[in-house]
This record gives sequence, C-alpha cells and structure tokens, in this order.
Amino acid sequence: MMSDNNTFEMLFDEFPPVSTDLWEKIIQEDLKGADYEKKLVWKTDGLKLKPYYRTEHLENKEFVKTLPGQAPFVRGNKKNDNNWTIRQDIEDESPSEANIKAKEALVKGAEAIALNVSHCTKTQDMVNLLKEIDLDKVSVHYYSASSYLQLSDLIVKACRELDFDSRKLKGSFNFDCLGYFMAHGSFYASLDSNFIELSQLLDIAKRDFPLIKVINVNADLIHNSGGSLTQELGYSLAIGTEYITKLTAKGQSVDDVTSRMQFTFAIGSNYFLEIAKLRSARLLWSSIVEQFKPVNEISKYMAIHSVTSKWNKSIFDPHVNMLRCTTEAMSAAIGGCDSMTVLPYDVSYKSGDKFSERVARNLQIVLKEEAYFYKIVDISAGSYYIENLTDALAEAAWKVFLEVESKSGFIEVAKSGEIAEAIEMIAVKKQEDLAMRRQILLGTNQYPNYNEKMLGKIEPKTKASQLKGKKEMRLSQLFDGLRLATEDHISKGNPVPKVFLLSIGNLAMRKARAGFVLNFFGCAGYQVIDNNGFKTTDEGVKEALKSGADIIAICSSDEEYATLGVEIVQAIKQADSNKIVIIAGNPTESVELLKQAGADEFIHVKTNLLLSLSDFSRRLGII
Repeated sequence: MMSDNNTFEMLFDEFPPVSTDLWEKIIQEDLKGADYEKKLVWKTDGLKLKPYYRTEHLENKEFVKTLPGQAPFVRGNKKNDNNWTIRQDIEDESPSEANIKAKEALVKGAEAIALNVSHCTKTQDMVNLLKEIDLDKVSVHYYSASSYLQLSDLIVKACRELDFDSRKLKGSFNFDCLGYFMAHGSFYASLDSNFIELSQLLDIAKRDFPLIKVINVNADLIHNSGGSLTQELGYSLAIGTEYITKLTAKGQSVDDVTSRMQFTFAIGSNYFLEIAKLRSARLLWSSIVEQFKPVNEISKYMAIHSVTSKWNKSIFDPHVNMLRCTTEAMSAAIGGCDSMTVLPYDVSYKSGDKFSERVARNLQIVLKEEAYFYKIVDISAGSYYIENLTDALAEAAWKVFLEVESKSGFIEVAKSGEIAEAIEMIAVKKQEDLAMRRQILLGTNQYPNYNEKMLGKIEPKTKASQLKGKKEMRLSQLFDGLRLATEDHISKGNPVPKVFLLSIGNLAMRKARAGFVLNFFGCAGYQVIDNNGFKTTDEGVKEALKSGADIIAICSSDEEYATLGVEIVQAIKQADSNKIVIIAGNPTESVELLKQAGADEFIHVKTNLLLSLSDFSRRLGII
C-alpha cells in the first residue's frame, strides 16, 4: 500500500513548477502591448505593489524566519494565541452615569473600558466612576483628564476607599502631549512642563500602579486627519522616539519609558494594508528601541490598541458603516493588536446608543467566539502578499521617520508646520479622488439611498469651545454637507429639487446614462424623475416641461446627440430659457453644436462630482 506522502509526491509530479520568467512572459502576451506598470502595478501610499508574489519574494526578509514573541515582533507579542481585549469607550462625562454604562457593557461582553475623566475633580467622583467594577479582571483606560498627576492622586485615594490595591490596576492614561501639540498647535502648558509632569507620572506609576501604561501615542489622529498609512506609521514612531529621548534625558530608563507606552492606531478599510501596518509598526519600533540599549527584551514590544476609523464613516447610509467596521476589526485582529475598540456605526452623527454599541461589541465577540480569530497566532504568517506588504510598508514608513529625525526630530518638524501640511496634502488628494469617483464610498458618491433623510437624526457631540485647532475630519464630510443642505432647503418649505430624465434613442446607451444621472444627482438628495424613454423628441420635451423639473437631463448615445440632442435642447430653451439642460456623456464631436443650442452642462465619468453638484445647488438657491 502506497504511503500518503508518496501519493502526494506523485500528484505534485503532475504539476511541474512554473518559473517567474514564464509567468511574466505569459502576462506580457496577454497585455498585448499595454503598459505593465500602469495596468498591473498598484500604487498607493508611496508603495508600488506587484500584481502577485511568490516564494522567491520572501527571500532576504529575515523577519519571516522569526517566531511569535521573538524580536522584531512582526509576528506579534503573543506566543500561544492571538487573543485581544474587547474594549468599549464610554463618552459620558458624569462619573455616576459612566459607571452604570460601564457595568452594563462589561456584563454584555466588554473586557475593558475607557472612561472620560474630565469631570472627576474629587475622590468621590473617582469612587463613583469605579465602584462595583471588578478591577481584578477589568482594565480601565482614562482619557480627557485636565491633569494626569491629579488623576493619579484621585485613583490612589479612590482605591483606598474601595479597599483595592492600586498596584493591581490595569489599563492606561491617554497622556500624549506631542499628539496634543500635533492636533492643537500648542502644548498643555509648555513643552518642558509637560515632560516634567510625564517624568513624575512615570515615578508615581512605578510606585502606585506598575501595570498601567501612562503614555499613549495617538497615531489615530494622523489617520483621522486624512494622513496616509506611511505618515501614520512614520510620524507616530517619531513621536515615540521623542518621548524616549526627552524622558531618558530626565533620568528615566528606556525600559521604564517603553514599558509604559501604548500606541493607538486607527484601522481603515484597506484590508491587507491595515494588517501589514500593525506588523510593520512592531518591526520598526523594535528596531528603534534596540538602539537605546534596553536591558529587557520585553522593552522592544509595541503595545497596540486599535480603533476603527472615523475618517471613512458616512452620515448617509450609515448601516454601511457596520460593514466597514467589520473589515477593520478583522484587519486589527489579524494584524495582532493587543486591544480593540470598535466604534458605533452611527458615531459620525451622534453618540452611540444601546443598539449601535451592542453591535460594536458583538462584532468583536463574533470574531473571537464564532470565527475563532483569537485561536491562531499570526494568522497571516507566510502569506506572500502580506509579508511583502509588511516589508514594503516598513521601508516607506522608515523613510518618513528618517526624514523627521534628520530635521531634529518630531517637535521641531511639527513646530515648522511641515507635518500638518504633509497630512493636509494627502487628505486633499483623498477628497479629490472621492469627488472624481476614483475612490468609491458606498452611499456617498455612488449608489446613494435616495429616500434617506438624516438631518433630524444628527446630534451635536462637540462643544464649540472644544473645536479650536481640531484637524480631524471625515472623508465624506463635504458630500454630507451638500446633501444635508438639500434637506434643510426642503424643510424650510422650498420645493424638492427635481431632475427629469429625458431618455431617447439607443436603448442600451439611454439606460446606462439614465442610471448614471440617477446616481449622480442622488448624491445631493435631488429627486430624479425616471421613465421608460420617449419615441419622439416632441413627446420627450412635452413631458419634461410638464414635470416642473429644475434640471432636464438628456440621455442618449453620442451619435444621436448631434441630431436628437440638439433638437431637444433648442425646443426646451425656446419654451423656457431658465431651464437647466444637461447632457449625460461627453460627445466630443457634437459638444460645440449642443452648447450653441443652449446646453448648460455635460456630466460624465470625468466630471468632478462634488464641484458639479455644488454648482447646481448654488444655481438652485440651495447653498
């Protein structure tokens, strides 16, 4: 009887190996002269990614040969599983109300909580915040403190009141004076006083709560301001390095600094790149910390908290945000984060409610308990694609990091405004891509929910006094504003802006272009009046004028625009010169004829959707 191994060997003999040269030759033949790089090489975030990767592309990548829990920790800090902590962030400012919400979240699946401590000014406030929470098991993360030195004092006193040893507390402080400077353009008080406070915090933590991380590098600020993956990595590594440099100069050891540091990365929808981002972050941080000669190997670990992106979340069609959060959570888990916050899907326009918070928690629970994402250490290990993405992203981010370091470090470069300008340049490019529909955000610039109304559901969350210096925004913000303006216009008793589809001629082309126009104006919340098409121009013009529509869109083929199109435009303009007449498409040979007949605009795949819709809304008095 033949052994299983021999059977497999015989089967594989049927499929001899194919060389990369042969693959490339066949690809070139299939391209039939088309540019290989333009057609198949994906360029994003300063990276040039191949259309495929093979075993040979893993050669010379030393990190591939390491095990989980080994430097440079590309494969994660954990050796036995891929477990992460499910965290829920609670915005309530009232300590008592936040406590009630925290206990409910913990009963329903959260394993850690983050609490807003802006209103904790007395020991009793902290007692009210932490009472009846099992501090032996639950890690607690504190943010929005006006002074983390005062906060640490309140925590110690509250622990005495609660008869709990503060040295057993787990969690973190969101102390990030450099992130604050990046977002606001100023320090809490001054650069020196901030680092004196931080050094004191480290001393207090050694004594009173050795398990709490007191420094948090908020890399998510870069992502949520529109920055690229390489910027998020490069700048956050520069911030972390600055903390080490400044604090060791004040007498702290590198081991004490890095063991008390956490990085918070936002996770966007670019599935594989986001997985690679977390792996690259650990690789680079380990290399950086090694240069400071730490005593303990564990000091090279990067503790990572992941939070789903705010940048790509839309106000309209918000349930699509659930899908975005799902892929983001998957990326964070596969990438090996230590803890994760999935934001409620409706966070773009209100505070989460019981339903959206439950969905956010359960998403992580499903990934853990039903999909078993926590069972396998480094799920992506050995993937030719992800291993090469990890390497490429690390190389690109390292260049960003070195550029900052060559200019005297993060603080000096941030003071010059160079970092803010670089991030803004990327954000503007992303918004241009959205406006030109080179990037699709479902429900925003493509396939909108035409009947959806969101104006009455928006709840302001930020006080005017908190807006100063804020750079964070959302990709869909300008589109959302345009559509909300339409809703507001209608709510004030104005008529609904209407677009009439005058479809005529070639069946396939008129249907395709009618669908394009429907999507186009739906993105601004206009009502689009569709029909089955018209046999004659007279019939079409009559129905178009009868509809009372503000805009009449002619949908036909390029060839027919020179005849039927010109005839329709002239007839409409003669009947009502104020009607806006547009042509769906870009019939280059008849554009001038149509303009002479009175056509106002041409909309097509190369039209800037945002600018065009904004112009129509201005002409109709909506904005």
